[in-house]
Amino acid sequence: MSRKRKAPKKIPIIDPKYKSTIIPKLINSIMYDGKKTIAEKIIYDAIEKIKNKSKEEPINVFNDAINNIKPSVEVRSRRVGGATYQVPVEVKAKRSQALALRWLVDASRKRKDKKMSEKIFNEIYDAYQNRGSAIKKKEDTHKMAESNKAFAHFRW
Repeated sequence: MSRKRKAPKKIPIIDPKYKSTIIPKLINSIMYDGKKTIAEKIIYDAIEKIKNKSKEEPINVFNDAINNIKPSVEVRSRRVGGATYQVPVEVKAKRSQALALRWLVDASRKRKDKKMSEKIFNEIYDAYQNRGSAIKKKEDTHKMAESNKAFAHFRW
């Protein structure tokens, strides 16, 4: 069907400290102006704080928090005969992870704490306990999809 070849799959970077593939993505999404060492320090400080606060393994707390934020459905705009409908569609795994990280970072940046590492830590801990702005964002997305279920037959 298409003439162009498929783009090669990128090999995910694995974090050397926690053996995770999500943490480097979080570091990159937090980074400003290519200052990666600063972004890494912020994330590692936040994970260190998780270690001090909860009795569980910090990477498990982090993964649970991300899984709590991940959306399973979202709405996409679809034009049908001059009207635009919000059609609920299921979210692919890669996109749901990307959205989760984006919402986590956005919610963290809006918090009122002093340091970024504290903001991230508090947002991750809130998400782990199923509360906080990032979780609210996911719930709103799910509500939107639920209320527009009637247009599900416009899926493509």
